[in-house]
Amino acid sequence: MGLDFLILYEHTVREYESDLLLKLELERRGYTAEIRQLLDRKKLKYFTWKKPKVLVSSCMYDNEAINSHVYNNIGRCDKIVNLHWEQMLSDTQEAGDWFNMNGNAKKCVQTCWGRRTADRLIAHGMEEKNTPVTGAVMMDFLRPEFAGYFKSKEQLCAEHGLDPAKKLHLYISSFGYASMTDAEVKELSEMAGTDFSGFAATNRVSMAETLDWFDRYLADHPEVELVYRRHPSEWNSPALADLAKKRPNFHVIFSDSVKQWIVAADSISIWMSTAIAEVYMAGKSCHILRPAPIEHEYDPVIYAGAKYVTNYEDFTAAMAEDEPPFPIAKEVIEGYFDPSPVPAYKRMADLLEQVYKEPPRDAPMGEGFTPHFNWLKFFALWGVHILFALRLPPKKVFFFHKGLADFAQRIYGYVEKAYVPKADAEAMEARIAPFVK
Repeated sequence: MGLDFLILYEHTVREYESDLLLKLELERRGYTAEIRQLLDRKKLKYFTWKKPKVLVSSCMYDNEAINSHVYNNIGRCDKIVNLHWEQMLSDTQEAGDWFNMNGNAKKCVQTCWGRRTADRLIAHGMEEKNTPVTGAVMMDFLRPEFAGYFKSKEQLCAEHGLDPAKKLHLYISSFGYASMTDAEVKELSEMAGTDFSGFAATNRVSMAETLDWFDRYLADHPEVELVYRRHPSEWNSPALADLAKKRPNFHVIFSDSVKQWIVAADSISIWMSTAIAEVYMAGKSCHILRPAPIEHEYDPVIYAGAKYVTNYEDFTAAMAEDEPPFPIAKEVIEGYFDPSPVPAYKRMADLLEQVYKEPPRDAPMGEGFTPHFNWLKFFALWGVHILFALRLPPKKVFFFHKGLADFAQRIYGYVEKAYVPKADAEAMEARIAPFVK
């Protein structure tokens, strides 16, 4: 029996929860759906007796993505729907070719969180039939229908040793480059073909000034618990460790989701994270802390024209506001994140159901596309998954050949990072299921 929908994910933290929500809704409607990671080993059943009718992808920018994500996983398929997880871009990215789809990717169904993204893709040559506006599924967890999904402030504080009676202030960091050495920045720049040294300097200056503000403020406000939700790349930051030692009401925490902390927080501040949209969808406000300007080519375009806090005096004044206005204009944020009385996961399921029932809207594997099966990747993934199951890092197994060890270890790292144990997946699904009605 064939499979109706196969959903592919890339980044677990970014996507898996939303994919589960979508899967549960499709199953509620009577369809069959499965979730797999992009680097899962290839299986014959998805090419034959369990070949999916619709492939739901994580990203789809060009012909190589169609080949890698679709053809190499299920063979030929013209019903391709991209969940399109990268929609919060800088002005430079919005104007460039890559994020506006290339080749036959323009013939895939590229879902859009809001009207502004759909209009941008249409302006770059896509047809409106392939740019449906669905809203953003990950925002549904912040809707009133999901009340009770997240822990209360009291629960969260108890788990992390915080005083629930104090004001809980959340800072959402994006200082991913601040902890990198000059050598690491140089290596990254060479790999990407873009000079990140200026942006790395902006990270360091902005982080140092922001931590100085927190240091001064917390000294005068022991009634505040400040949770610094660090960026994944800030795992080795002496500055954060030093401030945590100095101020007992400063806490560097990475566990629990950003959404969870947003829901629990009494007040919120942010630098340049796209999580500002989640703050808005949660019905809360925040302050944008910008002690130094950010280069426009890195700053998400949603921040253009926003209200910034640029000095310590304004920061202390902002912290005293009980109900500050949202710092980004309503028409801007809702242009990128379409508001609707209908949850996005239901709108997305409506679209998938339509794609399933109707003839293909286009022919992404037609003229202009040349399929090729990557046998090297096929065997490499099988080998790496065997090593992962045995918990044998390739760098130890292939110690005799550095090139092979590095190649296999890189794939092993991706597989390890994206792995979701079956028990964890079942627990997440059980937690979401009561809200799918």
